[in-house]
Amino acid sequence: MKKLTYISTAVSLALMLGACGQAPTQESAQVETPASTEAAAMTESEKANQLFEDIFMENVMRSPMYQSYLGIKTDQDKWDDLSAERELEDHELEKAQLARVKAIDVDQLDTQTKLSWQLMVQQLQNGIDDFKWRNYNYPVNQMFGLHSSVASLLINQHRIADVTDAEAYIARLNGLPKLFEQLVANLNERAEQGIIAPKFVYPYVVNDSQNIISGAPFDEGDDSTLWADFSKKVGALEIDETQKQALLDAAKTALTNAVKPAYESLIAGVQNIAAQADDKDGAWKFPEGEAFYNNALARTTTTSLSAQDIHQIGLDEVNRIHDEMRAIMKKVGFEGTLQEFFVHMRDNEQFVYPSNEEGRQRYLDEATALIDNMKLRLDELFITKPEADLIVKAVEPFREKSAGKAFYQQPSMDGTRPGTYYANLYDMASMPTYQMEALAYHEGIPGHHMQIAIAQELEGIPKFRKFGRYTAYTEGWGLYSEMVPKEIGLYEDPYSDFGRLAMELWRACRLVVDTGIHAMKWNREQGIDYYVSNTPNAEADAVKMVERHIVMPSQATAYKIGMNKIIELREKAKTAMGDKFDIREFHDIVLANGPVPLDVLSGFVDQYIASK
Repeated sequence: MKKLTYISTAVSLALMLGACGQAPTQESAQVETPASTEAAAMTESEKANQLFEDIFMENVMRSPMYQSYLGIKTDQDKWDDLSAERELEDHELEKAQLARVKAIDVDQLDTQTKLSWQLMVQQLQNGIDDFKWRNYNYPVNQMFGLHSSVASLLINQHRIADVTDAEAYIARLNGLPKLFEQLVANLNERAEQGIIAPKFVYPYVVNDSQNIISGAPFDEGDDSTLWADFSKKVGALEIDETQKQALLDAAKTALTNAVKPAYESLIAGVQNIAAQADDKDGAWKFPEGEAFYNNALARTTTTSLSAQDIHQIGLDEVNRIHDEMRAIMKKVGFEGTLQEFFVHMRDNEQFVYPSNEEGRQRYLDEATALIDNMKLRLDELFITKPEADLIVKAVEPFREKSAGKAFYQQPSMDGTRPGTYYANLYDMASMPTYQMEALAYHEGIPGHHMQIAIAQELEGIPKFRKFGRYTAYTEGWGLYSEMVPKEIGLYEDPYSDFGRLAMELWRACRLVVDTGIHAMKWNREQGIDYYVSNTPNAEADAVKMVERHIVMPSQATAYKIGMNKIIELREKAKTAMGDKFDIREFHDIVLANGPVPLDVLSGFVDQYIASK
C-alpha cells in the first residue's frame, strides 16, 4: 500500500495564522560544543519539529495510561497521577511549552511546519484557557470513567509477553487504592463547587464497579473479569509452572487485598456524592454554566456557531431527512404516516437477531463481512490506505450495560495491535440489522479506521498531529463515511438505506437535544420524547442518548456539524472543478494532514481547488 508522507498543501497560512508571527528571542552567549554546532546547523523547521516531538513525548511520558494506549511499556506498572498538585504542575508545564513554541521564528518555517506551529499554539493556548473549566465534568459516569477504564486498559492494552509485563500488571492492581483515593478526592472537590452529576448516573457507576469485583477470587462463582484475563495471559507464557504459579498467587493477593477494597472505597465515595445529587440535567446549573457550555461548543465544533444556531440547524436537518425517509417508505410499499413507519421499524422482529450467543455471533460475522467487502472497494474512493488491520469485537460483558452501542479503538503506535470496531450486543433490540451496514462503515471502514490509522501512519508530521483529535473533524468524517458507500452502489437493501438515514437523523436530533438540555433548560424527559417522536430508534436508545448528552455537554453536536462541513467543501470543489474533480484526491486532502479544525480543513480544500 502507498505509504503517505504528507501532501504539501501550500495552504495560504497568512489567512490561518493572522498576526501570530513571533520575533526571534535573544539567546545568551555560550561555549560552542559539537551538540550546539549540530543544533545551529538545523533549519528552523527542523528545530520546530523536534520541539513538537519533545513536547508530545513530554506529555505522553507524564501519563502511564496513555503510554499503554500507544503501546509504550516504560511506566506500565503505574497509573496516572490525579492529584490537584499534579494538575497545577501540568498547567504550569503547558505555559512553559507555549513559551518555547512561541519563541520559534515563524517566518523561517516551511508551509507544513507553519501549520504544525499554528495547531500546537492553538492546542496549548486552549488548554491554558480551559484550566478554569477543569472541574466542569463528571469523572465517573455511565459513558466513561476510571471505574471501568482501568479494567478495560488492563484487559485490552496491557499485554503480557514476559514475566516483567506480568509483574507490571500486578503492580497496577496493587496501585488501585491510591488511584481511586485521588478519584474520590476529585469528586468531592467538584461537589464543593456544585458540580454533581444527576441522580440517574450513580447506579450505573456502582453497578459497573460491583461487576468488576464479582466472581473468583472475590467470591464464589465464575472467574472475575480481571482474574480471567490475567490467568489467560500468564497461562500463555512459555515459562515454568513454578513461575506461573508465583505470578498467579501474587495477582490473587493483589485482587483480594488491593483491588476489592479500592472498589469498595470508590463505591462508598460515589454513594456519598449521590446523596447530594438532584435531577437538574443541563450545564446551565453550574456556576457560569452558560459561559462553560458556549466554550464547550466552540471546542467541540471548532466553529463560532451559537447554541441557537446549532439548534436550528438540527431542526432543519430533521425535516430534510424525514422527507427522504418518506420516499423510502413509499419504495417498500408501506402505507401510513412516517411515525407509523417508525413504529413498524422499531417493533418488527425481522430486524433483530436473537439475544443469545448464536444471534450475537451472527451479528459479528455479518458486520465483519460488510467491512471485508468494503476493503475490496477502497480503490474507488481512496488513494491512500492504512497498513494497520481492523477487527470486529463485541464489547466486554463487564461494561456492555453502560457502554455506547458502537465505538472504535485505534491501533497501537507500532501497529502490532490492530484497530478494533466494538459492537455492543448487550441489548440486541438496540442493534437492528437495518443499521448494521451504516454502523460498520462509520466505526470501521471507510470511517474511523481509515481516518485514524492513516493519521497514525503519516510521515513528515509531528506525533501531536497524528494522535490529536478534533471531535467535529473526527466524528464528522465518521458520519460522512456512512453516506459515501451509497455513492458506489452499496446499501442495496432499501431498509439498510433507511438505516443509514435513521443514523443521520439521530445525529441531527442530537443538535436539537444537546442544545435543548444545556442551553434551553430541557429536562431528561423532554429530550427522550424528542428522540422517540422523531426517530425509529428504540426508547432504550433515546434514554441512553439523552443520558450521554447530560454527562458530555456539546460532544454530540460534533457529528452533524462536521459532516455538513465536509459535504459543503466537497460540493464546493465539485462545482469549481467540474470534470477535474476526483473523489479519491478529495479524500486524500481531507485525511492527509491528520486531524485539523474545520476552518483549517476549509483552507486545504480552497488550495486544492486553486491548484487544479
